[in-house]
Order: sequence, then structure tokens, then C-alpha cells
Amino acid sequence: MRVSIFKTIAASALAAMVVASAASAADLAARPYTKAPVMAPIYDWTGFYIGGNVGYSWGRSSDTSTLTNGAGAVLFTTGAGANMDGVIGGGQIGYNWQVQNWVWGLEADIQGSDQKGRRDYLCPTGVCTPPFGVIAVFPGPAVPVALDQKLEWFGTVRGRVGVLATPQVLFYATGGLAYGEVNTSAVIGAGAFGFNAHDTRVGYTVGAGVEGAIGGNWTAKLEYLYMDLGRTSGTFLTTIPALGGGVLSYNYSSRITDNIVRVGVNYKFGGPVIAKY
Repeated sequence: MRVSIFKTIAASALAAMVVASAASAADLAARPYTKAPVMAPIYDWTGFYIGGNVGYSWGRSSDTSTLTNGAGAVLFTTGAGANMDGVIGGGQIGYNWQVQNWVWGLEADIQGSDQKGRRDYLCPTGVCTPPFGVIAVFPGPAVPVALDQKLEWFGTVRGRVGVLATPQVLFYATGGLAYGEVNTSAVIGAGAFGFNAHDTRVGYTVGAGVEGAIGGNWTAKLEYLYMDLGRTSGTFLTTIPALGGGVLSYNYSSRITDNIVRVGVNYKFGGPVIAKY
């Protein structure tokens, strides 16, 4: 009798365990499956960088030139301009600070330039005809003048501020100081007289660009800059006799502006990626 009771209790306990196990399994099957957090790497823009660039510039020299006699009287004035186009290339260095989706920075660059332009004008005996004005000149043979200008090199020091379109793509605006060396040469009187002058000018630049991470510590960028170096001017005396006595004095004043499009790559020092959960 006692054995029969123990058997009944054991059977009941076993049945309860089976029911509890089944219920637990059903409960587990009903719960949604949750993956472990996945590490999402993003680019960290903060840090120093250095790089190189190459591009093309189409500039303009807006010039006013005059010839005066020994007494200082203006014999004629010309107002003209010439394109100063050419290939550029150089390097840049800078530092970025990233604050959430905003990137602030400072950048300095130096460029070699092949930009140059030339204009020729000829004032006939008596008057200068359009587009050079209509002003009397000495009664002798016409005097040709050839003016050549070249932007030897230039550099900028700029601030940058941008917003991240994605963690790896930055759109930015930029602006600041610009400086460069302008070489001006002129030939007066069919090559009989000439001069050459170098002038380092200081001005400003503004622009915009896009930069993106391309792998590892490297980024690539496309950038446009407008640059204004202000005016370069000079005076040269010839021995050509002038109307009113004395010799001719040639004076020029040229405003140098530039449009720059360039592509470049940068190498960022330090780890390029941080991990975010």
C-alpha cells in the first residue's frame, strides 16, 4: 500500500515537471529574438592633416596704363584687361575640430602657378582709337606697348566651417587671407625699351568645397576659390622724346583677380575611425 502511494506521488511530480518544462519552452519560443549591439564605425574629422592638390585657374588683370611727358602731363591713357589662365599645384596643411555634425578648421596652402596674360596696344600718331580712348599723343611715329603679367605663386590662410552630409562626407565654406607674387614686364617702342617688376600683393579669398573619407587616414576634396590680390602698379621711364618735352613715363596699375578650381588629397594624422555603439 505504502509503495503504491509513493509511485503515485512520483508520477504526479514527473507529470508536473513535464508540464512546467513545456510551458517554459513555449514561453521562450514566443519571445522575440534580439541581436547583440553592432559596432558602427564613423569617421573622426578632428586632428592635423597634410596633403597636395592640382588644378586650373582663370584669372584677370584689369589694367589702366598711361604715358606722360616730362612735365607730368598725360599724353594718353588706356584701359584694358587680359586673361591670366594656367595650371596650378601645391600643398596644404591644416587642423579640424569636429563637434557633432559640424567641422571647424584652419588651413594654409602654397601654390606654384603658370598663370599669365598679355595685351598689346598701339597708339597711332595724333590720337588713340577705341578701345583705348581718344586722347592726343606726340606727333611722331606710333608707339607700341606690350604688357605681360604672370602670377608666379600664391598662398592662402583660411578658416573652414562645414556640415557633415554623412559621417564620411563634409560640405564646407572657406575664406581668409590671400597673398601672391605678380611679375609685370613691358616693352615700349618696338622692343627698344623695357622693364620688369616683381610685386608681392596681399588680398582675400572666399570659396567652398566638398571633402570625403576614401579609406584609412585619407580624404579627397574638390574646391573652388575666388581670390582678389588688389592692385599692383609701377612706373618706367623711357628715352623716347615726348610731346611737351622730356621723356616718356609709362605707368601701369592692374587689379589681379582669380578663379581657382582644384582637387586634392589629405592624410590625417591619428586614428581615422572611432567605434560607436
